[in-house]
Amino acid sequence: MSRTATLLDGKAVAAKVRGEVKTRAAAFTTKHGRAPGLAVVQVGSDPASSVYVRNKRKACDETGIRSFAHDLPSTVGRAELLGLVAKLNADDAVDGILMQLPLPAGLDANEIMDAIDPRKDVDGFHPHNTGLLAQKRPRLRPCTPYGVIRLAAEYGMKLRGLRATVVGASNIVGRPMALELLLAGCTVTVCHTGTRDLAAEVERAELVVAAVGRPGMVRGEWIRPGAAVFDVGINRSDSGKLVGDVDFEAALPRAGAITPVPGGIGPMTIAMLLSNTLDAAEARA
Repeated sequence: MSRTATLLDGKAVAAKVRGEVKTRAAAFTTKHGRAPGLAVVQVGSDPASSVYVRNKRKACDETGIRSFAHDLPSTVGRAELLGLVAKLNADDAVDGILMQLPLPAGLDANEIMDAIDPRKDVDGFHPHNTGLLAQKRPRLRPCTPYGVIRLAAEYGMKLRGLRATVVGASNIVGRPMALELLLAGCTVTVCHTGTRDLAAEVERAELVVAAVGRPGMVRGEWIRPGAAVFDVGINRSDSGKLVGDVDFEAALPRAGAITPVPGGIGPMTIAMLLSNTLDAAEARA
């Protein structure tokens, strides 16, 4: 095939979303006499987490959101961390709470995340918010799946009726992604470690979301001609290059549209976090 897929520019769309957030944040600050507030909690010093946290705090500064930094040592205890969450839940200056994952061994991430006030759960991970999404009445939505939906909308994709395949079933991306696609009217298949024929499931899909964290797991020849491909994976190859879960070069001549890695879904995730923070602030106000 000689044609090449349309590259879905997550950086450009994320910049548009951040511009919207900046406008909304300024209006909120004028109306309420304070900026919207996001508390970012990091436990330990995982290098990848530190990069993400730094980028999120910088994005807050650039869009008029007040960032509250809480950097805790990896030795922090369960009671102390739960105490901080309770304090942030009660703080009227804090509209959103972001608990950077993964947490160090010995801390139950589910317990900590469940303790966050659902109204301040800007990651969209709380069972309350997941349940609302499942019931087709979303409030605060998981940022990465929400970013996929917004990116598709910006490129004018009509999702209703499409046969969609999600590769990966994590609570952070795969499962909420399936719920988002159901909400959009897709017919959805979710692939996981029990899937018997991954190639066949991908081959029939008109829309593919890859979110497994394994470089090149989705092979280019599996992509149905003209399909839309959203690659959530961010992996480092043996050569040190950032790559996705899809074999990008092989998929490029087959797909109708595809996200690059980097520059695709990653920027959208942070943009939708900022948007969620404004949604939370406006709902609380």
